[in-house]
Amino acid sequence: MIVDRARIKVEGGAGGNGCTGFRREKYVPRGGPDGGDGGNGGDIVFVADSRLDSLLDLQYHSTWKGDPGGHGSGSNCHGKNGSETIIRVPPGTVFFYWEGEVPIGEVVEDGERFVAAKGGRGGRGNARFTSSTNRAPNFAEKGEPGEEFEYRVELKTIAEVGLVGLPNAGKSTFLAAATAARPKIADYPFTTLSPNLGIAYLSEYRRIKLADIPGIIEGAAEGKGLGHDFLRHIERTKVLLFIIDLGDPDPLETRDVLERELEEYGADFSDRPRVYALNKADIPENRARFEELAPHFENAFLISAAGVEGIDQVLEALWDILERLRSEEPELEPSAEREYTFEAPYTIVPIPEGFRLEGKALLRAARMTDWSNEQAVDHFQRRLRKMGILRALKRMGAQEGQAVFIGDV
Repeated sequence: MIVDRARIKVEGGAGGNGCTGFRREKYVPRGGPDGGDGGNGGDIVFVADSRLDSLLDLQYHSTWKGDPGGHGSGSNCHGKNGSETIIRVPPGTVFFYWEGEVPIGEVVEDGERFVAAKGGRGGRGNARFTSSTNRAPNFAEKGEPGEEFEYRVELKTIAEVGLVGLPNAGKSTFLAAATAARPKIADYPFTTLSPNLGIAYLSEYRRIKLADIPGIIEGAAEGKGLGHDFLRHIERTKVLLFIIDLGDPDPLETRDVLERELEEYGADFSDRPRVYALNKADIPENRARFEELAPHFENAFLISAAGVEGIDQVLEALWDILERLRSEEPELEPSAEREYTFEAPYTIVPIPEGFRLEGKALLRAARMTDWSNEQAVDHFQRRLRKMGILRALKRMGAQEGQAVFIGDV
């Protein structure tokens, strides 16, 4: 069974806490602070693995939490960094935020990585806060929590050729004849309920990857039948191979139905090359019918998938088209300029209770402050003053006693 959609929740590992420690050793007066830093939390990373062809593992393991960093300790001993959590998925996996419709990442090639949630930064120990005006700081930072996201993960089959046809047109039989794949084959419609992949090997070490997709019915673009669960899988294909049953009442109408559903789906299939394989030539009436229909099709071939007739000619035609498409692909030129996006260090938003401060660095500092320690709170206050936040609040009319919110603080 191929599972091609899953909902998962990921949380990067939390950073370890910094240590508040002082060197106490015989014959070493005024040893000073020696608290070590906490380790960084581990990231959660998706990695494409060509040995997989389904998201089944994610369906049964939908929540992932990263490895936390170790806490710092005395004698300037730093905590251990958390290890990466690797989640292996098939090539062609696309990632969306659960509430979003725009893809934010994908893994296509074997070994390609997508960092789904970064681990938190480890807190600094009190040895890091020693200065000429504060010789014995008695506070340390807490570890930063890891990033937390909820994703919708979708698998879009990666194949060079997508087999398109009505139910029971003979697509699975063609795949079995052309490749070593063994899809389910039966004499009733919708035998194929999930995509099947196969690799056709030609002479001189050439090969073509084909995808057998569940059959289209009229209205599939509106979600009827397997609907979008089928059409999503041919978005990545370079060539469409139409398998049309010569025994259909009107093969030309069959072609028009398939074209109409592809057009209404929304993805741009109009520029994809097409090859038409008119199937079931092992029936004498169908073979005689081919001569009449062939002029109405471009790149039409007479085949018998069950009798393994005409398969090699179709594969050679597909290879020629793929070679032409590869030669026409533009070479990617390295960008001479790198774009940078300015992000304000903080923003101040008036709210009925007072003011809310927002900003990535500011929120991180608030999360890593130990609010039960008076020296740690004083240190955070000094950071606000250096950043100019206190002056900005005064300019916006802040009064004594008004509340200022930073994240959950």
